[in-house]
Amino acid sequence: MRAANRARKPTKRAAAAPGGGGAQTALRAKLARVGIRRDFDFVLHLPLRYEDETRIVPIPEARPGSAVQIEGEVLDCKIVFRPRRQLVARVGDESGVLTLRFFSFYPSQHRTLVAGARLRAFGEVRFAQQGLEMIHPRFHALHGEEPLPAALTPIYPTTSGLPQATLRRLIGEALGRTDLEETLPLAVREAIGLSNLTGFAAAVTALHTPPPDADERALALGTHPAWRRIKFDELLAQQLSMRRHYRERKAKRARPLAPGGTLVRELLSQLPFRLTRAQIRVWSEIGADLARAHPMHRLLQGDVGSGKTVVAALACLRAVESGVQAAVMAPTEILAEQHVRKFRDWLSRLGISVAWLTGAQSRKEREAALESVANGTAPIVVGTHALFQEHVVFDALALAVVDEQHRFGVMQRLALRGKGERRLKGSNAGGVEPHLLMMSATPIPRTLSMSYYADLDVSVIDEMPPGRRPVVTKLVADTRRQEVMRRIRAACGAGHQAYWVCPLIEESDALQLKTALETHAALAGDFPELGVGLVHGRMSAVEKAEVMSAFAAGELQLLVATTVIEVGVDIANATLMVIEHAERFGLAQLHQLRGRIGRGAAESVCILLYQNPLGEAARRRLQAIYESTDGFEIARQDLLARGPGEYLGSRQSGAPLLRFADTERDQDLLAAARQAAELMLAEFPREAQQHLDRWLGGRSEFLKA
Repeated sequence: MRAANRARKPTKRAAAAPGGGGAQTALRAKLARVGIRRDFDFVLHLPLRYEDETRIVPIPEARPGSAVQIEGEVLDCKIVFRPRRQLVARVGDESGVLTLRFFSFYPSQHRTLVAGARLRAFGEVRFAQQGLEMIHPRFHALHGEEPLPAALTPIYPTTSGLPQATLRRLIGEALGRTDLEETLPLAVREAIGLSNLTGFAAAVTALHTPPPDADERALALGTHPAWRRIKFDELLAQQLSMRRHYRERKAKRARPLAPGGTLVRELLSQLPFRLTRAQIRVWSEIGADLARAHPMHRLLQGDVGSGKTVVAALACLRAVESGVQAAVMAPTEILAEQHVRKFRDWLSRLGISVAWLTGAQSRKEREAALESVANGTAPIVVGTHALFQEHVVFDALALAVVDEQHRFGVMQRLALRGKGERRLKGSNAGGVEPHLLMMSATPIPRTLSMSYYADLDVSVIDEMPPGRRPVVTKLVADTRRQEVMRRIRAACGAGHQAYWVCPLIEESDALQLKTALETHAALAGDFPELGVGLVHGRMSAVEKAEVMSAFAAGELQLLVATTVIEVGVDIANATLMVIEHAERFGLAQLHQLRGRIGRGAAESVCILLYQNPLGEAARRRLQAIYESTDGFEIARQDLLARGPGEYLGSRQSGAPLLRFADTERDQDLLAAARQAAELMLAEFPREAQQHLDRWLGGRSEFLKA
């Protein structure tokens, strides 16, 4: 088999199609809808399930609920009208009789089912008043002896106008002319402990044409050895693409930001708290990266309140010590303002100015900020997506910090990275990139870090600062709303503050705004003794900033809000949060919202107000958030519920999503694929390229940011 395969050259031509140009074009369009554009796409277009047409089942042995194949003679066939028009044929073998029933049929089917004709029919058997029957079975007439198939019949993913028979024929033809040469060297298989892994050609053959005695349960569950090989190869392609791009990044140049200044030491000595061991560890990892002459691409992740911002401030100070600039980009005005406040509070004592670029500024303020960034008098600048607009020019940008990085698209991150140092002259200017530190308060499950984030270095703050009390979470049905109102009055009466988060209405921004306005009016009427504020996404940046400043100053005791407060709000005096219609929110959102409280010394409570009846998925989400405050466990549950495509957000632009493997169920294969990718890139580059071409079809699907 291997020698024969070597003789056939791989082909990248489009899938062949019969007929004239119009028919061929139409077929190619249908094939493209199911992801088939070249011969090898046929090879990887694997069955969803199988049907066993390798044997004939006597009619009395056909069990209701099972799909079987029978062979017999048509006893009679007629069109009846009870209660609607249908075609009914009785078929008998030597041992019994079974009815074939069609509610939608063609004249050709009626002509085929003539009395005396012999046929084979495949379908699911069920009990009816007249005995056993099949509804809309697949059948064909027999003309003489016809051997049974030698393999199970594959059922492929398809689209309208693309019959299974056509797919089977085209896939069979493609298998006959496609190179299935092994791309995984034996030395690699032995090194990773998978020397018994099924060969690629054997795995493909087993999945497209499994023998009659194949383990159908293992095929269905994806645990068959052939499926394990396909899953491994897919994971290997992903790892090769990510790790190769990782190596390409390491080959680029950046300005080394070496330690040696005093600013980092001075800030640490002046902070009103001490760094946790986890913060010290990740700062050591980041500091080592910054000192190197190639760009850092590190993801700093940690739970809500774990202390990522101060680590980012230390990284920015390293840039200032080196005489260059740092930029901090946040997805919302609220989060950007929060960063500005913290940075100015920490760094003003060190004589360092922090510029702020936001839509809330006046034209004069904005022009002054732009000038300070361009001439280098502002060594640190904080802003939203305004930072990567063309008119923003940096004097010497050497570090970009992107907070809540998953909320930004690939091109936005690329644009910020493209604003590197313009101070360098001549040959030194070309190809120098800023270091990139990405932060996420949504913890990333370990398996995603190993797969979709394999092109990054990852640092994890897995320890909370001392003195932080976990937030108490309570599940309360909407019928107990008055108890919740009394809880708000008591908390605010004791000098604390509270949030009321409005229901999430994804299908209508206008309706969500209406709900927020109505909720604010109702609560202002219920609590005339309190200052009740409102913040929502339709407000201008200036309006939002004014409301948040009033809440931070204690002028407002109750803040009605939409999810604009999901990140970036840090009010230590806020100890109570009510999330209305909590069953509408995702796990990650609930955890992020809950993280807005519990930031002071007082006990904090998050009330999840839900409305019955609850669906099963909503019940599981609420149970998960009630039972755990561990962001990493919640993230794992979220991944299991939503899958990686939804979970990754903008990150998936350029990242090959997995079709067959599952990062949770196939963790052993993922670990082996990571090991194999490093070995192949180092010692078997030709085979690594062949493997990437096979799985990615030469498309450039490497992550760009």
